[in-house]
Amino acid sequence: QVQLVESGGGLVQAGGSLRLSCADSGRTFSRNAMGWFRQAPGKEREFVAAISWSGGKIYYPDSVKGRFTISRDNAKNTVYLQMNSLKPEDTAVYYCAATAGLIVPLHGNEYEYWGQGTQVTVSS
Repeated sequence: QVQLVESGGGLVQAGGSLRLSCADSGRTFSRNAMGWFRQAPGKEREFVAAISWSGGKIYYPDSVKGRFTISRDNAKNTVYLQMNSLKPEDTAVYYCAATAGLIVPLHGNEYEYWGQGTQVTVSS
């Protein structure tokens, strides 16, 4: 069974950096595509990054491309989101998500498992 726990959120000034982690206590992590999403108050959930089971395929939206980096360590059952050059508009609750298979979904409704979220607040 997949159980995802995010950590690493917090308060940071604009221009700063944070690294989020998402640990999976299940046994199938290395076979799952992983994604990061975020949701700000009053806004819809937004795709942030996704990575294939092997790490060979990575996707970002234009809003974070060049600033955020997704990576994974299958030996540690953990996926990371390194966030640099943070902006106030990056403020949101960040969620990691997992789904089995070779395809890397970019839409939240294609992910089966979700973590509880971690708050990221960027002050101006």
